[in-house]
Amino acid sequence: MSKEFDYTKLKHVTSVDQSDREVPYNLRQSGPTKVEMLISTRVRKSPYWHLSMQAGCWRATVYNRIYHPRGYVKPEDGGAMVEYDAIVNHVTMWNVAVERQIRVKGPDAEKFTDYVITRDATKISPMRARYVILCNAYGGVLNDPILLRISKDEFWFSLSDSDIGMYLQGVNADQRFNCTVEEIDACPVQIQGPKSKSLMKDLCGDQVDFDNMPFYGLAEVKVGGRSCVISQSGFSGEAGYEIYLRDATLYAEDMWNAVLEAGKKHNLMVIAPAHHRRIQAGILSWGQDMDQQHNPFQCNLGYQVSLSGKGEWNKKADYVGKAALEKMKDELKSGKKPYKLQLVGLELGGKPIEDYAPDFWLISNADGGEPVGFVTSPWYHPEKKTNIAMGYVPFDGTLNPNGFPKGKIGTKYKIHLPEKYTEKPGAPVDAVVVDIPFKESFNANTREVVKG
Repeated sequence: MSKEFDYTKLKHVTSVDQSDREVPYNLRQSGPTKVEMLISTRVRKSPYWHLSMQAGCWRATVYNRIYHPRGYVKPEDGGAMVEYDAIVNHVTMWNVAVERQIRVKGPDAEKFTDYVITRDATKISPMRARYVILCNAYGGVLNDPILLRISKDEFWFSLSDSDIGMYLQGVNADQRFNCTVEEIDACPVQIQGPKSKSLMKDLCGDQVDFDNMPFYGLAEVKVGGRSCVISQSGFSGEAGYEIYLRDATLYAEDMWNAVLEAGKKHNLMVIAPAHHRRIQAGILSWGQDMDQQHNPFQCNLGYQVSLSGKGEWNKKADYVGKAALEKMKDELKSGKKPYKLQLVGLELGGKPIEDYAPDFWLISNADGGEPVGFVTSPWYHPEKKTNIAMGYVPFDGTLNPNGFPKGKIGTKYKIHLPEKYTEKPGAPVDAVVVDIPFKESFNANTREVVKG
């Protein structure tokens, strides 16, 4: 966007019905505004920040009030799609120390955790992890962390981007639960890609039976001589692991360099979190694909919600947001629409989108007209040879066989892309609603119906 662009002409789009939100998504299309990030002491530098700089990081954002590397290969050298090739064909390491670790520890750790998540914490065994969500009293999604159960009386919330650490301390401000809630100096990296198991075997030796390690399984190991917890999990859809280094501020180099050394023969590459691959897998990014004013049903997380009843849906204990979520579920069953917009998968035309979108691009009905929705996460899918995206469109009441809301497959729309991605300047591209995921994940059970 040129320096002469008149930003005073940017108007917030009001034709997209966000009347059920107190704070609507900002739909002004400002483009890739030219600004320089200020690096200051108000935002934390993670223990791996300097190591990411050594690895060639050239751009970053802020996530969980920590500087977050978001690019290593520059556009003139192929950009993010070079990093995509590395994750789908080899193995990659990501600095994800922004996933703050909030430890809940004490006799009531399980009871407390069960109260703040929507699924049954009592069914999570020690040395196992789960993808979970936390909701507020209105049923809005506050966070969707990986929850690690280290022992009977210790849980780690590996956070996505929001102030859940302070929220959890607030929930227990009166100490009604006999446990402590505090952030700890444990910082993860992710090891993702088809060669990840081979790398981890070389890195950890016989400390772990990787051939029999279950998805979301945990193990205590030494990496580079330092204490770590590893989890078979990740944010990519590829095979992968996370290495949580204890006392990371002291020992970051030891663990990081050990991974680099073990990775040499596996073509290891340090990359940014692979949003191109996570979009393919239908993995959501909090703050981008949903926030605290989205309920789980409208962002395809209804399978995470335990409700009163028999069998797999039964969770006898109360939890934050349960009443609101039960009311929404009842309304959906009766044919009502308790919210305005539904997250859907889209395939769309246009030139390949090979970088992050600076705006929530607008969606109109198939016949054009005023926008009715917006794109949250777009990217190019090399195997399908088309652009894909997740985005919000008007909820039409369609439910899947499990009774969860979904977009009606085959519904057509128009999407207003920036001119750099269009064949005809000013003309929207065709789009159609498709199933999510766009590409199967290595671990298909990441979207299991709640059983614990």
